Amino acid sequence: MPDVLLALLRLIFLGFIFLFVWQVARAIGTHLGINVRRRARRRGSRVAIVRSSSQAGLGFDVRYAVVLGRSEEADIVLEDPYASDFHLRFVASEDGLTLHDLGSTNGTYVNGRRVTTPRELSRGDSVQVGKTVMEVR
Repeated sequence: MPDVLLALLRLIFLGFIFLFVWQVARAIGTHLGINVRRRARRRGSRVAIVRSSSQAGLGFDVRYAVVLGRSEEADIVLEDPYASDFHLRFVASEDGLTLHDLGSTNGTYVNGRRVTTPRELSRGDSVQVGKTVMEVR
């Protein structure tokens, strides 16, 4: 029985050493500006157009900021007559994806509710611009 107890204490000791080394490495990485968790979130989110007369099935990644609208100068051109030239902007951050309505005429709707201020989005949220419906994935 003492041999089993001694082996268990050795494993616990090794576990503490591992946790200590991991915390030191994490602190050094944070100090140097390397944060694995931040980098993983920074990759952004995927948005897919699920209902549209001509763009259904189109998907795009949001890594920093993406402007959607009817204008050819928008990052993603929406072929929807009810969309404004620069209708909305998706912004990826450490916390996730944020939607900003850019003063559109017909509005932007998230899960059926009109958005007037910046709105944090979650996976599965539905975003509607005119007759175009997108889903956050």
